[in-house]
Amino acid sequence: MPNSTVFTLSGINASMESRYVFFCITFLYYLVIIAVNLIIIVTVALRKPLHEPMYVFLCNLCVNGLYGTSGFYPKFLYDLLSDVQEISRPGCFVQIFVIYSGVLCDFSTLTVMSYDRSVAICRPLEYHTVMTGGTVFKLTMFSWIAPMFCMSILVTMSSRQILCGSHIEKLYCENWAIVKMSCFSTTLYNVLSYTVILTYAGHSLLIMFSYVKLIKTSLKSSENRKKIMQTCTPHLLSLINVTVAFLFDTMFSRYGSKDFPQGLRHFLALEFLIVPPLLNPLIYGLQLSKVRNEVLKYIKSSTVKF
Repeated sequence: MPNSTVFTLSGINASMESRYVFFCITFLYYLVIIAVNLIIIVTVALRKPLHEPMYVFLCNLCVNGLYGTSGFYPKFLYDLLSDVQEISRPGCFVQIFVIYSGVLCDFSTLTVMSYDRSVAICRPLEYHTVMTGGTVFKLTMFSWIAPMFCMSILVTMSSRQILCGSHIEKLYCENWAIVKMSCFSTTLYNVLSYTVILTYAGHSLLIMFSYVKLIKTSLKSSENRKKIMQTCTPHLLSLINVTVAFLFDTMFSRYGSKDFPQGLRHFLALEFLIVPPLLNPLIYGLQLSKVRNEVLKYIKSSTVKF
């Protein structure tokens, strides 16, 4: 029946006992994601030495990590204990919007962070003139508004499709999976979808270009080389991880073979919801000595007060 009010999701083929184990592992992992991101957010917000553009953007990256994962983990935990994995039509499109606007926001935030590092290393004398409070606010808003605008258009278009199916071959809702069930042509959606993908892939190229400039600049100064290693290495790791995960998920959804084992398909589709939300706060918290020291000071002071 076209335009069903409920979608079924691809579940985990495991016994209920195994699902309880998966539930406990997933629940604990989600708690760790929440904890490490909240530690960075609260530390940056409360510790005055971290009230600088780079750390504000890092805080924004962690906020987005909590936002994006909230679209997946609560529903997935519920599904692990359910006999049937279903989601309402409105709930499905909300999940799509939250998960994928979060992914695109990662790209935007990493782009903004690369611009900040480029100014700091290439134009150090102008840094505080360029990166004013107003500029930081505008860049932060850009990193949220642009992804949400793109996803609003794509979700609106897919939600208006007349569908000839109701089963999604994933553990969560995805726009392309829904559009493939359309009873009619989806050419316009495909054009807009690939435009968004190319735009955000362009973000990665922009960041790489900024790194080329930074490396050239760093060769002139040992101090700049130290800055590159401390602040840009974690940034590059985050970029590579989210880019590879996003592009794989996008390409596999469109062209992947169903001959892949179900477990492998699920893991690869979930990689960008598993690794970046935990990797980002950890690598920045461990690599940036200033963040690491302030986190330890905050935890120590909180423990003493308690």
